[in-house]
Amino acid sequence: VQLQAFGGGLVQAGGSLRLSCAASGLTFSSYDVGWFRQAPGKEREFVGRIIRRGGSPYVVDSVKGRFTISRDNAKNTVYLQMNSLKPEDTAVYYCAADRSQVVSSIPRTYAYWGPGTLVTVSS
Repeated sequence: VQLQAFGGGLVQAGGSLRLSCAASGLTFSSYDVGWFRQAPGKEREFVGRIIRRGGSPYVVDSVKGRFTISRDNAKNTVYLQMNSLKPEDTAVYYCAADRSQVVSSIPRTYAYWGPGTLVTVSS
């Protein structure tokens, strides 16, 4: 099983980025996918999650109205669209797959992780 998040980079505050999470080696449509981030010196933080059928994406309050999650099961890919970026959004962003249908924000409940992609937002 492989998950790969990509699309990170350097962006000015107020700008946008779209991260992608490509999956292989699993029946992608059988997994919910979560996005997490980890800023330097901080714990990994839950950003949001999308269920396997693609409906009802959830994001945390700190990014609500700015970030949205979507997925394309035909492409085995989940997206994190990030708008109105702020310097405090700077972090390594990870995607992770969860076979359980119980919505969780806890990293250890996610079975598969990919290497993260760095997002740097300059002020």
